[in-house]
Amino acid sequence: MKKLKTIYKALIIFLMISACTEDDRSLDFLDNIAAPTNVAAVYSVAQDNSGLVTITPTAEGAVSFDITFGDGTAEPESMEAGKSVQHTYQEGTYQVTIEAHNTKGDSTIATQELVVSFNAPQNLVVVLENDASKSKQINVTATAEFATIFEFYSGETGVDQPVATANIGEAIAYQYATAGTYSVKVIAKGAAIETAEYTTDFEVTEILAPTNAAITPTNRDAADVVSIFSDAYTNVTINELPTDWSLSNFEATTINGNNVWLLTNLDFLGMVTNYDAGIDVSAMEKLHIDYWVPEGVTNEFLVKIVNTVDGGEAEESLGTTVGGSWQSIDLDMTGFDGGNLANKTKITQILIDAVDVEGVVYVDNFYFYKESTTPVSGVTPITFETDYELSSFDGGAASVVANPDTNGNTSSSVLELVKNAGQPWAGSKITIPTTFDVSNTTVTAKVWSPRAGLNLLLKFEDATPWPNTIASAEITATTIGANAWEELTFDFSGISTTVDFNNLVLIMDNGTEGDGSANYTIYLDDISSTPMLDFEPEFELSSFDGGAISVTANPDTNGNTSAMVAQLVKNAGQPWAGSKITVPSPFSFTNGTSVKVKVWSPRAGLNLLLKFEDATAWPNTIASAEITATTTTANAWEELTFDFSGISTSIDFTNLVLIMDNGTEGDGSANYTIYLDDISQF
Repeated sequence: MKKLKTIYKALIIFLMISACTEDDRSLDFLDNIAAPTNVAAVYSVAQDNSGLVTITPTAEGAVSFDITFGDGTAEPESMEAGKSVQHTYQEGTYQVTIEAHNTKGDSTIATQELVVSFNAPQNLVVVLENDASKSKQINVTATAEFATIFEFYSGETGVDQPVATANIGEAIAYQYATAGTYSVKVIAKGAAIETAEYTTDFEVTEILAPTNAAITPTNRDAADVVSIFSDAYTNVTINELPTDWSLSNFEATTINGNNVWLLTNLDFLGMVTNYDAGIDVSAMEKLHIDYWVPEGVTNEFLVKIVNTVDGGEAEESLGTTVGGSWQSIDLDMTGFDGGNLANKTKITQILIDAVDVEGVVYVDNFYFYKESTTPVSGVTPITFETDYELSSFDGGAASVVANPDTNGNTSSSVLELVKNAGQPWAGSKITIPTTFDVSNTTVTAKVWSPRAGLNLLLKFEDATPWPNTIASAEITATTIGANAWEELTFDFSGISTTVDFNNLVLIMDNGTEGDGSANYTIYLDDISSTPMLDFEPEFELSSFDGGAISVTANPDTNGNTSAMVAQLVKNAGQPWAGSKITVPSPFSFTNGTSVKVKVWSPRAGLNLLLKFEDATAWPNTIASAEITATTTTANAWEELTFDFSGISTSIDFTNLVLIMDNGTEGDGSANYTIYLDDISQF
């Protein structure tokens, strides 16, 4: 049997090579073929007390399978991808092994439970939930004793039923065409003739509002932005909003504490700055606007600017709408040159126009701007938001940290990946607010590894929740150096350009469990995807004498909806161990000498010390007074205030120093780990 399987796989490769021309007969392409992933099997059980089970193996990247039935049958059954096998079982519970093979013979093994019972299914429990992020999608799970599979009937007319079948205990994700209340049914089946049935009326909801705020805009100097509406900037005065000639409902509301506009039944929304002189946007280079419309909406929005003083108007399209997530649009101001505007120095009216009347539109961060040629003054507020989000799974950990080795890579900040004890596929994910442009199929990344021979796997994924996630092939590259930066190349030839990939998944040594040690800690930088991921914030992070600081995913969004925050850890070392934030231009105290900071602490009574320092090296550093504030709550966000009254305004302070429990040595535990966000002056 094993010899036949080997011959079969060799035949596949031979046929592939034979299909090529003489000049193309290279085996180099095999190096880029990843081992199969998402290996599983779908069961179908005959309901006649016979124990006959049909097993259909599934996997990504597999051309053949071996099925070991788990009942003592000596030889596994081999088959091509897309085929099924039937096997008769005695009553019992079995562990079925599915071994998936790719074209070059690599294999991935998965084990899956199979229950064969001649008793009728009992104690059927069904969970129906509207998906939190996918509009009009419900997630269905079912468990029952003596059941093998369950069928889901959606209750829709004109749709073949059941709409989906899954193994008992697994999940079905089903998206409806229309929101509404449906009479749904779940039938649990086993090897017995009898079944168990569950019916209910379930309301399928459409997501009509964003679940998160738009990305915080870049900190800009006041001279470089003319803001119509944004929490990030000082907005111009709007005399009329909406105008009485607007054809739209208007509501000022909030999303996760962030001010937004809600426009319903939008034909066009008009606003008047002022009719005397308007606003001057002639020096601005771009117009920015964030909008959100429900998933599935296809429309076109336009922005019109009007000069009623000197005459003329012009409009520019935001393009075809993309629904279900915030869209950040930047328009070149030269796009308004096609109208009959006399000038852009006296814009008195601004309109947001929909080609077709649109039911629900959210708007945020509507402003004109130009790229700065001088350093940003004031620096604060300091947030730790990035143009991406970091998350991890099954034992992985990701954070942005100070570059531990600037030889070969001069970046100040890099991405740290740690593989802790957990699953052998533990890893991390970088999520961007738009989608990756994968037209360039070669991706490079700078990698610092503690050892040669470390394998780094990359793959792109769309936003669909598992198990229905659409993913690219898994491409692995291997380090050749140790304790030094090198560049790895990942060839994604053949990747689909029609899938909206917005996640980049990274797995270190896939198939091997990590231990969280230095041996399973690597650093990445300058990932050459589009957009490029370089992990450089607008400031530098550093630590001293046992302190540690990094930018990481917010562990608690209750009370602070930011996606990314700063993590401070006080390890064993000096009692004054701490961290430092260095900004590119001096802090300004003209707008206030008090500082407020959002802090998440594991305990009440934790003392946080802040002080400002100039750039002079120790021991000649000039520092402000040391101001300490104390937390009053545990395991929750709160805002602490630091009064720097009397601070010198003639010293160029470019460093903000943070010390936790000054005078007490830390131990690196959760008790000495805090999170910070939104450092601002007032």
